[in-house]
Amino acid sequence: MKNKAVKTAASWFFAVMIVLLTLVFLIDSNPYRYHAEDVTAFLTSDASVTVQTVRGGVLFDGPGETDALVFYPGAQVEETAYAPLLRTLAAAGVDCFAVKMPLGYAFLGVNRAKKIMKAYDYAHWYLAGHSLGGAMAAYFAAAHQQEISGLVLLGAYSASDLSDAAFPVLYIYGSNDEVLTRKRLDKGLQKSAPDTRVVELDGGNHANFGAYGKQKGDGEATMPREAQIARTAEEILQMVTNQ
Repeated sequence: MKNKAVKTAASWFFAVMIVLLTLVFLIDSNPYRYHAEDVTAFLTSDASVTVQTVRGGVLFDGPGETDALVFYPGAQVEETAYAPLLRTLAAAGVDCFAVKMPLGYAFLGVNRAKKIMKAYDYAHWYLAGHSLGGAMAAYFAAAHQQEISGLVLLGAYSASDLSDAAFPVLYIYGSNDEVLTRKRLDKGLQKSAPDTRVVELDGGNHANFGAYGKQKGDGEATMPREAQIARTAEEILQMVTNQ
């Protein structure tokens, strides 16, 4: 009787494990709520930028050899949605890594920048992120201050204390962003690095840092997405150039 009970328990255990593993596989194979749109041209290599899938994401490899940026995407946003921004940066000399996050959430892969930084040799590493990805990028940067040359937060705030950070921090957000909580942004700025710059894009919104369509709860943009991305790239390049 005891052996039968054990066998029954074991059968239930394995059945539950199979169901759980199946669910994880299904979610991980399609973890995105927001998919990249119209980015094929930005993911195609040419003479100026080589785009290749690498372990943990996508590498935009341009003519630069000393500066690299690791990018954490927003929650459930496909990492390739940021290809227009990252390719622009790579073409201007800052190689970029778009990180693929477990189940589409940066808090499940907060240390993935470390693996990339160990695998490649650059003199300067910059960290950037959008929305939740920005918060997690800030968390990583706060814990690895000696390894980071700069931090960029797009439509994001830092919950980490960066008041002692020696690297510059760049906040960029759209005036029509209705996803970003301004109170939390202001609270984060109170503990930000001495070298912190805040840029508000007039008419920009939350979603248009990437190319994935409209985001639930976001405001309507009056600045075209292409203009928001171009301006964002300019601000990031300015930070890198001033280093």
